[in-house]
Amino acid sequence: MLIEGGLSLEKTAKIAVIAARFNHIITDRLVEGAKDSFLRHGGSESNLDLVLVPGAFEIPMVLKKAVTTGKYDGICCVGAVIRGSTPHFDYVSAETTKGVASVALDSGLPVTFGVLTTDTLEQAIERAGSKAGNKGFEAMTGLIELISLYGALEKR
Repeated sequence: MLIEGGLSLEKTAKIAVIAARFNHIITDRLVEGAKDSFLRHGGSESNLDLVLVPGAFEIPMVLKKAVTTGKYDGICCVGAVIRGSTPHFDYVSAETTKGVASVALDSGLPVTFGVLTTDTLEQAIERAGSKAGNKGFEAMTGLIELISLYGALEKR
């Protein structure tokens, strides 16, 4: 039997978007994309919370706290880490990725990762709504599918 998720969201689904403020020129576009996907797939704006954190490094900590509230059916994480001239990029991107993955695995809650890790600002702009689409939209769409899939697995 094939089990897969759909892209239709229950009006009652409660979702959080955790977004880094750092590089807000990029992350604001990612948030807009996530919100657009949420609304296009049947979500109710009153059930979408935007949680702002200082930077990408803080996303896993706040994700863990949000998961423990039990208020959300899923959480979409967005941010942008852009390489600079120091190794800071490597540490922040690696710890953000590992932290989100760890919380997601431990919690059992649908969580998606829409944190850009790019070499240049131009690459980030491309992924926040220009040439390469909007990765915030894609992360939310993935979350909606995961929520549906989790529901299908529970019913099986």
